[in-house]
Amino acid sequence: MSNDAFRDLSQNPLIQRLGVPRIPVLRRHTVGAPLLDGPALVGSVGSGRFADPVRALLKDADVPDGDGRLAAVVLDATAARTVDDLAAVQEFLTPAVRRLAPNGRLLLLGPGGAPAGPAAGTGDVEAAAVAQALDGIVRSAAKEVRAGATANLLVVDPDAPPAAVDSSVRFFLSGRSAYVDGQVVRVATPVGPARDPIGMDDPTDDVHPLAGRVAVVTGAARGIGAAIADTLARDGARVVAVDVPAAGEALAGVANRTGGTALALDITAADATGRLLAHLAERHGRVDVMVHNAGITRDKLLANMDADRWNAVLAVNLRAQLAINAALRDGDLLSDSGRIVCVASTSGIAGNRGQTNYAASKAGVIGMVRAPAPGLAARGATINAVAPGFIETEMTARMPLGTREAGRRINSLRQGGLPVDVAETVGWLGLAESGGVTGQVVRVCGQSLIGA
Repeated sequence: MSNDAFRDLSQNPLIQRLGVPRIPVLRRHTVGAPLLDGPALVGSVGSGRFADPVRALLKDADVPDGDGRLAAVVLDATAARTVDDLAAVQEFLTPAVRRLAPNGRLLLLGPGGAPAGPAAGTGDVEAAAVAQALDGIVRSAAKEVRAGATANLLVVDPDAPPAAVDSSVRFFLSGRSAYVDGQVVRVATPVGPARDPIGMDDPTDDVHPLAGRVAVVTGAARGIGAAIADTLARDGARVVAVDVPAAGEALAGVANRTGGTALALDITAADATGRLLAHLAERHGRVDVMVHNAGITRDKLLANMDADRWNAVLAVNLRAQLAINAALRDGDLLSDSGRIVCVASTSGIAGNRGQTNYAASKAGVIGMVRAPAPGLAARGATINAVAPGFIETEMTARMPLGTREAGRRINSLRQGGLPVDVAETVGWLGLAESGGVTGQVVRVCGQSLIGA
């Protein structure tokens, strides 16, 4: 839970009368909650292929059409090709955004795959410009919508079947995406079955969408790692919780709470990868979701950085992940719908003073995710990164008040996120149904104004 006293105080009507802005309480997912708590409006520009399937998805989720305030606005702009089409986008969005309710969701689907470089013709250049314009629209709209509402964009491969966007549409409309704002996610044509070949997960099961999946979470003893383990277990996965031997008691607590198993392991040890894979082979015979969450900081200005600090951070945050991922790619333990999810950081995107080692490691994670994505996709597997921003943890609670308050307020939602916000994003990427999302970096930062 957040310990944001200013946000809580801002809910008081007397305080609001003094001119203090109200900081919204975000709508987060709870088991059994509906996808949306009100009606949705779905529209399209031109001959988009996704508006009708999205309407069908919402109908199956018992989301009504309706007048008045809207819980969600979805616009299929995948057929947008001209500047005139952008005028149609504005014509649809302006009245719709006025009706968007607190904690509402604005989701655009845009075109992907436009030719670039010498192969691009005149029409292709305009189409590419229009596709990029949608990016600007969404990022700006995310800064404009209020009261906990968010805006995001799915850029869809022209050959992707409508079902390829289903898991992403559900995620971005639901309370699971409460702290994901102003983001652009590309959806490619998935390779292999849309769902797990042995029927492991059912994306329409709101209670246990990860039922039967085997998930490994490193750094699982506390903080974000523990939240990831809890969330994956809540959604039906069998969790293998991994952390250093010194965290054994806390790690055992996580394993007991989630009904999973604990593996005390220093992932930087020379035999760590072999021990992890042997454990998975013996206990489960496979891994479906590999979550690289383990990470450390050893902050120091670059002018004062020493080799020990540098090497320690790179060893945990990057080198160990590279070794484990290489073994999974080359072996047969990663299932055909395997999902590798790596926890990066906004520090790896925007940089951070005193964290050249940490930023190097987290930027390295992003490169590590993008490079092998096409090869993994050929076998139906994916690899993605989640980049948290300011997340309320024990570490942030120890920050000086001024630093903590600045971290909380410099984003579109004007508050820090919670560990569960990172965990929900990991859970979405861990679905077998999310096979069209790979090589992506999804920021869980409330649209931080730093590095936005």
